[in-house]
Amino acid sequence: MRLVSLAAPAAAGVLLLSACGSSDTTSTSSGGAAPSSTSSSASTSTASQVTFTCATGAISASGSTALQPLVQAAVTAYQAKCPGATITVAGGGSSTGLGNVAHGISDIGNSDVPVSFAKSIEASTVADHQVAVVQFAVIVNPKAGVTNLTLAQIQQIFSGQVTNWSAVGGANVPITLIERKPGSGTRLTFDTDVMQGMSESATPAATQDSTQLVVQGVQNADGGVSYAAAGSAGSLTIVTIDGSGPSVTDINSGKYPFFSHEHMYTKSSGASPLAQDFINFMLSKDFQSTVLQQKFLPTSDITVQAKVDKA
Repeated sequence: MRLVSLAAPAAAGVLLLSACGSSDTTSTSSGGAAPSSTSSSASTSTASQVTFTCATGAISASGSTALQPLVQAAVTAYQAKCPGATITVAGGGSSTGLGNVAHGISDIGNSDVPVSFAKSIEASTVADHQVAVVQFAVIVNPKAGVTNLTLAQIQQIFSGQVTNWSAVGGANVPITLIERKPGSGTRLTFDTDVMQGMSESATPAATQDSTQLVVQGVQNADGGVSYAAAGSAGSLTIVTIDGSGPSVTDINSGKYPFFSHEHMYTKSSGASPLAQDFINFMLSKDFQSTVLQQKFLPTSDITVQAKVDKA
């Protein structure tokens, strides 16, 4: 598996990465006073019945654009319950999030893959909090005329060996291949779970640095195909793989390989009270019960480990 190289921060405070993603940023804030949270924990955490206490202050989170919608939904819900916090959420890709938290640029680094993929970061310096499971999918424009592909066919398409949908039972439409940029957690998961050692094409129609841009690219091309969080597919066709789809049943049975746990990293030396309390909120029973509405899965629903977490 290819490791992602992360560079040190530049003098201007911007982390320079070998693969950067979208810089789209959203900020949500609320005023008023609220009690501070308890001290943070540096240990790895998973979803359970944890509690939050409401904290004040300002923090930032950056990284995975696949995880970004869930984090933004949590920001809105947290601040409705806990006035006095300002939480800014940015994309950029998983490698950006991992680098930003490691170098103190962000309080929280969002990632679709574990820190072990970032070879320049010492894993012991960050704490992992797994907050949900994302079902990824191969997504195609409906005009391509396919709804199911074998794993071998997907590998042939994304390696550039197959260039027309008619070769795999679809319409006589040229394939428009859209990839994520190297360093994307979605791409690392796809390469691990689906490509399984086969290289993606070196000459795709486009490479994009965010989930939103990938979806737009597939929508705009009759033969468009890419991979993204299934919950972001909208009107695009989610292709089943060897007849199995991104459901809890197919994932737990081992039939559907394309998923990962979503990680939120903080400094192992101690997250800020607000960062830890916000993560506690995401792991709380209240928020975990709404994760399905945001088109993710609670970690308690999945009984198998993602391949990318074992790579």
